[in-house]
Amino acid sequence: MALRHAVLAALLGGELSGYQLTKSFDLGVANFWHAQPQQLYAELTRLEKDGLIAGREVVQESRPNKRLFQVTDAGLTELADFTAAAAKPAFIRDDLLVKVQAADHVDTEALIAQLSERAAFAQGKLDLFDKLLRNMRGERTEDEFLRGGDPIGPYLTCLRGLAFERGNRDWCQRTITILRARARSSQQSI
Repeated sequence: MALRHAVLAALLGGELSGYQLTKSFDLGVANFWHAQPQQLYAELTRLEKDGLIAGREVVQESRPNKRLFQVTDAGLTELADFTAAAAKPAFIRDDLLVKVQAADHVDTEALIAQLSERAAFAQGKLDLFDKLLRNMRGERTEDEFLRGGDPIGPYLTCLRGLAFERGNRDWCQRTITILRARARSSQQSI
């Protein structure tokens, strides 16, 4: 997947400025695609040049003018083609996993500290996803929303982010427990 597809998907909810797109990425899209603000602005320029989005300038009196972007028919076709193509499996590339792989040969206290930080980060993301899901559903139960709520795509990707971060948090906590138990066991045998 290219950044262009993530940006097109983020713009499906309506017109967004570059700033709003950046916030949208931070809140929802970032659970499956990370991009720096400067990457997003550069991609908006490319997408507009390629005719996949259209931008319009909004004149503001007390602030600088801003540009709002929306997906064009060509952009929708691009997304449809992307969606129809076979998806490649994802692979994990995570420095922390490399460090845990080396756990038998490194300072486990430093590793435990990093695992604790990652677990706390995951918990923060879980809290954010839970809030986003509740906001999207409104007064409906999750089952009611899943049967007929709109938009369903952002909701489903947020559910995936929730499951991913829950898995991260739980794995970090379990790994910490195992490393601490092994450290206690090795100290007792000395």
